[in-house]
Amino acid sequence: MSEKVSILIPAYNAEKWIRETIMSALSQTWSNCEIIVVDDGSSDKTFDVASRFQSKTLKVVRQVNMGASAARNKALTLAQGDYIQWLDADDLLAPDKISQQLKNADDRKNPLRLLSSSFGYFYYRMHKAKFLPTKLWQNLTPVEWLITRLSDRVWIHPAAWLVSRKLTDKIGPWDERLSLNDDGEYFARVVAACDEVKFVPEAKSYYRQVNTNSLSNTFTHKSRESLYLSLELCYRQLLALENSERTRTAALKHLQICLINFYPEEQELLKKISELAEELGGNLTLPKLQFKYIIIKKLFGWDVAKNLVFDVPRFKKKALGHYDRFLNIWAQ
Repeated sequence: MSEKVSILIPAYNAEKWIRETIMSALSQTWSNCEIIVVDDGSSDKTFDVASRFQSKTLKVVRQVNMGASAARNKALTLAQGDYIQWLDADDLLAPDKISQQLKNADDRKNPLRLLSSSFGYFYYRMHKAKFLPTKLWQNLTPVEWLITRLSDRVWIHPAAWLVSRKLTDKIGPWDERLSLNDDGEYFARVVAACDEVKFVPEAKSYYRQVNTNSLSNTFTHKSRESLYLSLELCYRQLLALENSERTRTAALKHLQICLINFYPEEQELLKKISELAEELGGNLTLPKLQFKYIIIKKLFGWDVAKNLVFDVPRFKKKALGHYDRFLNIWAQ
């Protein structure tokens, strides 16, 4: 265990979750770890709770509120590890997550080999997490990974990655212009810069779905600007690797799916999106709704239908979160 791993935790108003997250970091069977928590100007007791764990291997620092990317960049400036493990303040790592990803000596000899892993979705009860494999859960070349990411609209949770320091330094800091989909843009850069993506199924992390005070933003004009910029940057990463019909088609397909986030409110951004689509070799059609929302659109108008497209999944997730919280309290 000669390689040192830096577990970097950006936190904002995570008082409810930060203790459990830190405990999962401290429980790693890979013993050569340091943990750095950056409190991004929380208004609750996040800093106080995290500070109770201060030690030679765990550092807690505080900054004024600057956003998720700035908090991650601050943590990165303090990191001394040979590998970087990103961990949001409400998510968890399995005890052997890092050990599983570093168990193969050949992987450690190639710092441009990017390590990914499986991850499960949970609310309060980690042991009830659902692991939902996608086409990204396999070894892939950078181009194939990015094409699959866009074509199938699937993702890898940030905590599932383990990134060498050499690869981290190669791609540069998080883009602090971005608030929404900042992780999508960052890891597109990481993937584009690596030699290969190796999937380690035995390694596991856990993505919590109930934190409404996370460092991600809701939809505003600023967040939509961030989303557009992150999408454009992701597409350009792919095209820089391979500018072909299949890569342009993958980007165009993904852009079509994301169009509903901008239509019809953001006319200036829609113009940029149309120009980007033409650059990719195609044109976009108006966003398509599922049948149940088409009926609502006819009865109540587009705005109501669009709001429900986003609000129904949020409501369902919130209800399931409350139910799981009740079962968690009942079990205790």
